[in-house]
Amino acid sequence: MAKAAKPTPADLELWRRVVEQVRPLPGRRAPAAPSPVASPAPEPLRRSAAAPPEGPGAKAAKRVHPPRALTHGVVADLDRRSAERLTRGKLPIDGRLDLHGMTQADAFAALTSFLAVSRSLGRRCVLIITGKGRSREEGGVLRRQVPLWLNQPALRPQILAFNYSQPQHGGDGALYVLLRRQR
Repeated sequence: MAKAAKPTPADLELWRRVVEQVRPLPGRRAPAAPSPVASPAPEPLRRSAAAPPEGPGAKAAKRVHPPRALTHGVVADLDRRSAERLTRGKLPIDGRLDLHGMTQADAFAALTSFLAVSRSLGRRCVLIITGKGRSREEGGVLRRQVPLWLNQPALRPQILAFNYSQPQHGGDGALYVLLRRQR
């Protein structure tokens, strides 16, 4: 049996966000956070042999930053017109995925596969139907989980923005997801 890997800081952040949304059963305590992994010392940056030397007149290499976490309606990487069209449900929906009745594991696998296929087919805007859940105040499990999943390192680079859909497409029980173009 393989030994379990230590959680990374991203794993711990995801765990913290999940636990914030969970209420323990009566008579039980919330699970404790896993122990953090000691972060290794950052490796010094090395210049490749082909890179020109940096000097007063040379351009500094572009730094690549991880994408920001997305929340409903945050459209920082979009132009204003596209952001409004997404929010108002005016972008053509190129594909739909209905997660009703699925377990979390099945829903995550279906979402991951659907987004990969949609992106490879050149789809731009897809509709993910999560359902509203039985409890109006808290919403359903999938309704809460899908935005967290969309921010995971495997999926986040594929997504520009997401927002709740308009009532004719499911309202708060569905999400418009705008995919990045595949280059």
